Amino acid sequence: MDKSLKNYPKFKLGPTFTKEQLDFFNKYGFIHFTGALSPTEVNELIAGYESAQEKLIKSKEKVVKGIPVIFGHDENGKRIVQRFPYTSHYSDRIKQLVADPRIQSFKHLLTLRSSRVSENERDGVVFNHYVNSKHSRFKQMGWHTDSIREVFYAKKVFPMLNIGVYLDDSGEFNGGLRVLPSTHTQGIFGMLFTKMYYRNTKEDKDEVLVEAKAGDIVVHHGHIWHRVGHSEHTDAVSRRRVMYIPVLAGPRQRRKPPKAGKTGKTPIYHHLHAFAKFDE
Repeated sequence: MDKSLKNYPKFKLGPTFTKEQLDFFNKYGFIHFTGALSPTEVNELIAGYESAQEKLIKSKEKVVKGIPVIFGHDENGKRIVQRFPYTSHYSDRIKQLVADPRIQSFKHLLTLRSSRVSENERDGVVFNHYVNSKHSRFKQMGWHTDSIREVFYAKKVFPMLNIGVYLDDSGEFNGGLRVLPSTHTQGIFGMLFTKMYYRNTKEDKDEVLVEAKAGDIVVHHGHIWHRVGHSEHTDAVSRRRVMYIPVLAGPRQRRKPPKAGKTGKTPIYHHLHAFAKFDE
């Protein structure tokens, strides 16, 4: 690994991507934009999540369009949603963000005619709320790639991105995102066998820690290996809230609303979560 990446360059989000930005992303498979959202916008999005969370908990739904929801409790014992799929379907403010030109601009990183920012495919907009508390079920996430699900569906693996919108400061103190730079160029074999999906939570000598501030946006390629570490701190200090908005390419795979009284079929990929180490 290029040791200079331990202090990788961070960029400002402009109306278009510069050659330097495109070259960095294409080489390493991730890119970090600082101060993309204002503190006011961050607070509005947190309020949107909390309102959506309240709606979901009151509804007693445990699955959204076939995608399991991960519930847990925060440091005060309050029940919270820790992995919330299709969040934009429950929050107008989050839906507004998806349509924001700043977010829509990221589809140009893929350079494919079919690329689009999507809130109705895969798991939609996913809100992750990590916290290291006694009754939390979401404290870390083991090594994985986001594109592996296409292999399970026996579909062609198209490039994809995940736009990570940071709503808390994030770093080693609260787990932090770790990426293996340039692994987005691997083939299917590497995507399948480089790591044991989700079960492997160990540090890799080549990993890069992403240190972000609330309001930053970090985009990573769907083929890249990445994980979220376990915070050594507990309770509020360990909180890490990040929202992921997918950029997809290839044929549309919009999930249909389930029939009345049904939760929808859970994709095979999500059964891997049964083996994941989220809460150790």
